[in-house]
Amino acid sequence: MASLTQLPVPPSAPVRPAVGPRSRTKGPGRTRPNFLAGLGGWLWLAIIIVPVYYVVVTSLKNQAGFFTSNPMLPPTEPTLDNYKLVLENDFAKYFANSLIVTVGSVIPALLVSFMAAYAIVRGKSKFLNWTNNLFLLGLAIPLHATIIPIYWMITRAHLYDTLLALILPSIAFAIPISVLILSNFMRDVPNELFESMRLDGCSDWSMMWHLALPMTKPAVVTVGIYNALGVWNGFLFPLILTQSPETRVLPLSLWTFQGEFSVNIPAVLAAVVLATLPLLLVYVVARRQLLSGLTAGFSK
Repeated sequence: MASLTQLPVPPSAPVRPAVGPRSRTKGPGRTRPNFLAGLGGWLWLAIIIVPVYYVVVTSLKNQAGFFTSNPMLPPTEPTLDNYKLVLENDFAKYFANSLIVTVGSVIPALLVSFMAAYAIVRGKSKFLNWTNNLFLLGLAIPLHATIIPIYWMITRAHLYDTLLALILPSIAFAIPISVLILSNFMRDVPNELFESMRLDGCSDWSMMWHLALPMTKPAVVTVGIYNALGVWNGFLFPLILTQSPETRVLPLSLWTFQGEFSVNIPAVLAAVVLATLPLLLVYVVARRQLLSGLTAGFSK
């Protein structure tokens, strides 16, 4: 019987022993809790929460209780009379004026800034580079240094004591920082996406609204909220460019509770609480986009 030719059998791979879950051993690579960072976070939270607590607690006191009780203790008999007083003193009209000025300033500023940022990032002409430098120069001009020229232009344009007198300067001062932030975010969009859409026959207008805008949505929301905070809490422009109660905004409405010899502090703080609620609502609605815009680029 012919012997069968034995083929060489490849050596089997060594069998590794089963390894259970690794136990964390002490060493230089072990992750340790950062107690100093945690302590610093709690201290910063206390610094922020104490004034907020004081404002809310004081707004629930009457004037007599404000002067006689401990300012940090909650009132024994909380009252909503301060909020009622604020609402009865044309708070709705001041709130509407602030809302009109804020929306009328933020939306045009975002629209112009987004289109300018797209042109600066995607364009290659020297004029666009010069325009970008001009926007950067606008960041170096402080607002207080321009209040006299702005007052002169507003009065010459017969816009004094109107809401438009507050909207136009707010747009102008919001554009430089908005263009800077949006252009930096837009540079992170891969160029291959733009080239792919161009091969499909899309124009620059279509790429701007269907590609650049969705990719930079967190930055747009962040810039919008940042500008809205500045306009909503603005005091200098309303103080200089308006006069009548019909054009008064919320920061100036606090003067309503200032008497000849005293100030109704609980009513003022109640007005502050009511003026802060819209900002808190905006944060709750857009917090994810806001956090995405603030933390973008940290993982690179």
